Amino acid sequence: MPLIFTNWWSGYIPKRIITFTLCIIAIIICYADRSIMAIAIVYMTKEFNWDHSTQGLVSSSFYLGYLTTQIIGGACTDIFGGRRILSIAAITWSLFTLLTPISARINLYCLILCRICLGIGEGVTFPCAQSIISRWFPPEERSRAVSILCVSNFFGMVIAMPIANILGSSRFGWDSIFWVFGIVGFIWSVIWHFYGRSDPRDYIGISKEELDWILESKSSACSDDNFDHYQSGSSEHITIADDNRGILQSESDALLPKDQISSSLNNIHKIPWKLILSRREVWAIMLGQFFNSWGFFILLSWLPIFYYEYFHVDINLIGYYTALPYFTYVVVGSIAGYMCDYAINKLKIYVLTVRKSFNLIGTLGISISLLLGWVRFIVRIYNKNYTQIFSRFYIFRLR
Repeated sequence: MPLIFTNWWSGYIPKRIITFTLCIIAIIICYADRSIMAIAIVYMTKEFNWDHSTQGLVSSSFYLGYLTTQIIGGACTDIFGGRRILSIAAITWSLFTLLTPISARINLYCLILCRICLGIGEGVTFPCAQSIISRWFPPEERSRAVSILCVSNFFGMVIAMPIANILGSSRFGWDSIFWVFGIVGFIWSVIWHFYGRSDPRDYIGISKEELDWILESKSSACSDDNFDHYQSGSSEHITIADDNRGILQSESDALLPKDQISSSLNNIHKIPWKLILSRREVWAIMLGQFFNSWGFFILLSWLPIFYYEYFHVDINLIGYYTALPYFTYVVVGSIAGYMCDYAINKLKIYVLTVRKSFNLIGTLGISISLLLGWVRFIVRIYNKNYTQIFSRFYIFRLR
């Protein structure tokens, strides 16, 4: 069954498509709300006469809150349900987006606190959306759904920055940037309350055909074919070892019998963090994410100011200039994904070779040209590694 049913003429819209669309919109709004400060701070600096240190403090304070809930966001979703957590997150980030102009005019400390609270609200959003997708989409559709979700955040930036520029240059001033995007977030929250669900079994009106297909596909998720063409990323290597047993040597040692997979997924409560953090694959993913984020968020925070102060770009055009790298990011991300899949599935190149090559291309592209679009080669690799390694974690035999 394809991502979208072919019987649209019957009037039935797949409920997972409704849920998925709402999650995409949530990510777009979420990333828009975080990125508008990069444009608004140009106008705010003119009004409040901030130096570069103050600008950096205002921009970076968001990530103090963002870091805390990034870690616990997925766990909270599993415990309390994605619908509830995502609703709370959206209301939180929308509220503090609206409060940003007020807090800025009170004093700098109020603004910093407001930005931290905004980060707390946004930190849970992406893990929550991914958790919801994992419940709604069967394995054959999940990779495409996650890929679209990962690209949607940059659509938020591409859309938000020119709009923020228009609002900031209007007679309503930079305050209107936060008002508009905050109100949009509240509108989405209301829609999500009525149409969003964490679990397909809780969705009123879902067809029996769609529900049965989702549940049956998830119950048969384990397939030996998933390890075709693997070199050092094969099932012999994608395992978790403990001190008593050592590294597992074969897939038959590592995987539970297929008739026990479903029950094992529901019975595993303790996550062996020590074992996970002892794996070099995990640290490779973490380092890839760290160095990608280092350059990415510096550019996100400082690019508009850099354009304005050093290149003397017209303040009415800064949003358009700033959005261009993220547009490149989206384009290159789409191309890189297809190239990676083509090399593995059609050209039969080893997965490890493809991922190392794309990582090298992306790193050299950043180093040579600082074009943000090249980062997408790296992101495509470590995002796939997340799902590759941890999606099979629950089917390892753990003691």
